[in-house]
Amino acid sequence: MQGCRKGLSMLDIKRVLKAAPTKMRSREPLQQLWTPWGERIDHEWLSARAGNKAFNPAEEGERTLDEGRTPILGEHPRPTMVRDNCTMLNGWWDYAIASIPEDETAPKWRKTAAMLTRDEAVRAVKETAIPQTFDGKILVPFSPESALSGVHQTIYPDNLLWYRTVVHPVTLGGEETVRQIGDANRLILHFEAVDYVCACYVNGQLAGTHVGGYLPFDVDISAFIDPDDAFEIALCVYDPNDSGTQLRGKQKIEREGIWYTAQSGIWQSVWLEIVPEAYLRTLTLKGASDGKLFVRAEIGGDKPNAKLHIVVTDPADGTVVADETLPAGVRKVRAEIATAAEHLWSPADPYLYDVRAELRYGSAKPAETAGDAAVAQSQPMDVVSSYCAFRSVEIKPDTKGVARFHLNGKPLFVKGVLDQGYWPDGLMTAPDDEALTHDITAMKNAGFNMLRKHIKIESARWYYHCDRLGMLVWQDAVSGGGTDGEYNAWTTNRKPTLIRSTWNKFRDDTAKHFTALGADDPIYRRDWSRTCDAMVHMLGGHPSIVTWTLFNEGWGQFDACDAAERIHALDPTRPIDATSGWYDQHCGDFHSVHNYFRPLEIYPDKGPLRGYVAEFEKKHRRRRRAAHYVVLPVARHGVRAFVISEFGGLAQLVPEHAAVSRAYGYGEYDSIDDWRAAVRSVLASAAALESRGLAGYVYTQVSDVEEELNGLLTYDRRVDKFAE
Repeated sequence: MQGCRKGLSMLDIKRVLKAAPTKMRSREPLQQLWTPWGERIDHEWLSARAGNKAFNPAEEGERTLDEGRTPILGEHPRPTMVRDNCTMLNGWWDYAIASIPEDETAPKWRKTAAMLTRDEAVRAVKETAIPQTFDGKILVPFSPESALSGVHQTIYPDNLLWYRTVVHPVTLGGEETVRQIGDANRLILHFEAVDYVCACYVNGQLAGTHVGGYLPFDVDISAFIDPDDAFEIALCVYDPNDSGTQLRGKQKIEREGIWYTAQSGIWQSVWLEIVPEAYLRTLTLKGASDGKLFVRAEIGGDKPNAKLHIVVTDPADGTVVADETLPAGVRKVRAEIATAAEHLWSPADPYLYDVRAELRYGSAKPAETAGDAAVAQSQPMDVVSSYCAFRSVEIKPDTKGVARFHLNGKPLFVKGVLDQGYWPDGLMTAPDDEALTHDITAMKNAGFNMLRKHIKIESARWYYHCDRLGMLVWQDAVSGGGTDGEYNAWTTNRKPTLIRSTWNKFRDDTAKHFTALGADDPIYRRDWSRTCDAMVHMLGGHPSIVTWTLFNEGWGQFDACDAAERIHALDPTRPIDATSGWYDQHCGDFHSVHNYFRPLEIYPDKGPLRGYVAEFEKKHRRRRRAAHYVVLPVARHGVRAFVISEFGGLAQLVPEHAAVSRAYGYGEYDSIDDWRAAVRSVLASAAALESRGLAGYVYTQVSDVEEELNGLLTYDRRVDKFAE
C-alpha cells in the first residue's frame, strides 16, 4: 500500500483528469479541414465545375486526364519493384452501399444481425450478386468515409461496399504486349490495401479473395479477359470496423479521444501491370554494414532453369559493386552475396545503391567470339529496378556498459516522434505523395531522427521517402482484438496509469489475461501473428526501419515473448520492442515505457530476461523453446535498452486549423509561445536523461488528429506549431 501511495503521489492527477475523454467532447461534429493537397483535389476533381469525367474510359479506349487535373497518387506504388509498364486505376469508380439482408430468405452465410464473422464475410463477398445499378462515383483510393472520396458516408457492419470500373486494353501498353496476355504475358491487378474482407470479380467472374486491411495483394486476371475487349473490374468489400476483433488500429465508428474515424474499402492505390509468364512476385534486398547483401525473392509462374541476376551499382559513378546470378529454385530465392559497397546508410547520409534484378532463363552456350571463354547466355524474362542500402543496427552496451541503440557500430541517441498517419481529408490515405514527404521533412528539420509509425502499415512510398531522406522508422504491428470494439478500460488504461507497479507484474500468456487484454479470440491471435510476419517480410528491405514494435499499451496483447522470438527468428538484424507502454514481459531488446503523467525518469529493468535477449547460458536452461529459433551471437549480450516510447502530448488549439473547438491532449496553454516553451522543456528533460542511461524517446505526436490537438503540426498541415 505504501508503494501504491508513493506512485500516486508522483502522478499528476489534474493532468490525468484533463486528458480523460468525454462523450460530450466526442459528440461535437468535426470541422472539415483540408490539407493544401486535398484542397487541390477538391477543386480539380470534386467541385461542381470539375465534373466526374477524369479517368472515365472514353469510347476509343483512352484513360486520360482532362486538361488541368493532377493525377490521383499517380506515382509508382512500389518503388522497390519498378517495371516499365504500370497502369494506375486511381480515379473515379462506381460505388454502391448495399445492406446485408436480414429476412428469412437471407443466404446461408448470414447468421448474426449486427455483423458477420470472418468466415461469413468471406462467403458473403463471394456469393452476393454484383449490383445492377450503382449509387454514384467514388474517387479511388480514398475510403468512402473520407471527404476526398466524394462520398463521405460511414460504412456500418451490416453493409457491403461495391466498386466497379471498366478498363480498355489500349491503356495497358503496346499492342503486341497486350495481345500476348494469357500466353507469354500475365496481367496482374494490384491492390495496395483494402479494408477488410473482399472479393474481386473480372467480367462477372470471381478472380480472387483477400482477408486483411493493411497488406497489399495481387490477382492474376489473365484468364478472365479478352485482350481485344474492354473488361470490367468489380470489388465487393465487407468491414465490421470496431464491431469485430480484426486488425483495425485506431479506427472507431464512434470516434473519441485517441480513437479516430473508421474507414473501409480501398484505401491505397490500385493498378495493373503486365509481366512475363514467369516473373518476380516479391523482392527484398537487405544490406549490412560489412557489405553483405541478403536477397529474398518469390517467383510467380513456372519456368525451368530460371535464375535471378542481381546487379548493384553505385549511383555516384556507375561502378558495379555486385554482379551475381542466383538459382531461383522452386519459386524462391534465399541468398547472401558479397559486394564491394563501402558507403553506409545513416540519417545524416542516406546513401542508396541502384539495383537491377533480372529473372532469366536458358542454358549455357559457347561464346561466338574467338578467344573468349564459354559464358552463360540466357534470355532476360523479367526486369525490375530497385535499390538497397548498407547499414547495421543493434542494441549493445556502450563503452560505459550502458545499453544503447547502435547504428553502424556507433551509439545513436534516438529522438523520435509518434506518427499516426492520419489526414483530415483522406483519413488513413495521404492526399498526395508530397504530403508524405512534408511530414518527414518537417520532423527532420525540427531535430528529430526517427518516426514511430503507430499501429498502421503505411503506403510503400512513405518508407521509400524515409529511406531516401534519412529518417529512422520504428514500425508498429497493427492492433486488434477487444470485445465489441472496446478494450477493458481498467486493464489497458486506468490501472497502469494510476499504479506503475503493475507494469511488470501482469502476464500475457494465460486464458484469463487473454480476456482482460482483449486477445481471447483465437482467430484474432492467428491473424495478428500472420499479418505481423508478413509485415516483417514485406518491409524488411527498407534501411530506414530499425525496430519492430509488437504490442502497444496492452491492446490485444498476447504471448509477447513467443512473438518476439518468432520475429527475431524471421529478422535477427533489427531490435524488437515487444511491449511498448506497460505489461512488460522481460523480453525483446527494449525496456519500453509510456510516461505522460509522471516526472520523466529511468526505471530499472527488474527481473531475469527471457528469450533471445537473455544471457547465452540462461537460454539453454529454458524449458520452452521452439526448435526453429536460432541462437545468434548478436543476442548473447543479455541487455536491454531503456526507452520512453511515448511521452509529451502537450495540446494547443490553433483557431481555424482545428477539427474541434476544445483541445484534447495532455495539457493546454494560454498561448502558442507558452506551448512551444513547454514542449521544448519536456524534450530537454528527456534529452537530459541520456547521460543517465536513456537510449531514446518518442514524443507524441507529429500532427493533430481529430480531437487530439497535441501535434507539432496542425491536422491540416498548414501550420507548423513547433517552428518559431
